[in-house]
Amino acid sequence: MNNQDKEYLRDLLAGFALIGLLMRGNNKLEQLPSDAYDLADHMLEARKPREEGIVAIKRRVKAK
Repeated sequence: MNNQDKEYLRDLLAGFALIGLLMRGNNKLEQLPSDAYDLADHMLEARKPREEGIVAIKRRVKAK
């Protein structure tokens, strides 16, 4: 994924977040875009792989 794709994904996620914030209806209009992009940034952060515990277990191939 290149930088342009990442920026497009961020804008798309912010748009979805904005719809959710508007539906909730308890935010100030001036604050909505900032909150939407904050949520989009959190969603992008959640997509990053986490390295907790055992990262990977690979089966050994027996030599013939």
